[in-house]
Amino acid sequence: MPLFDQGKRPRIVFLTVCSKGRAPVMANDLFVEALRSAWREADHWQVGRWLVMPDHVHLFCAPGVVDAPPVGKWIRYWKSVVSRSLREGKLEGFAWQRDFWDTQLRSGDSYSEKWAYVEMNPVRAGLVESPDWWRWQGEENVLLWKE
Repeated sequence: MPLFDQGKRPRIVFLTVCSKGRAPVMANDLFVEALRSAWREADHWQVGRWLVMPDHVHLFCAPGVVDAPPVGKWIRYWKSVVSRSLREGKLEGFAWQRDFWDTQLRSGDSYSEKWAYVEMNPVRAGLVESPDWWRWQGEENVLLWKE
């Protein structure tokens, strides 16, 4: 899917979204499947690489259509889809932190560098010895940077 920006290059945004009170409830199959399903439904933005930690999600995304909604509106939508799915799946008491952290990447190198940092999070947290062993990570779409 093409990526769009005001200028000539694609816009890739790095996001961190947390659970309310940083509750360690996200790194499980039920949550991750609900999240990935919501991203497929909310397809005006395309998710690239992602990693779910116990209390937060890191992801890279880019607009998938010319008239994509603002990133905050897109996040609110898929948060609500995930929350509804988790209630139906009997994961009680889950809530999102209200805000999120975002930054627009400036180059293809920064995408690679940020991902290298993100994929080491489970290792730094002492959850696994190698980033390849962390099962709650993936890539929904290949986000390409073209100078």
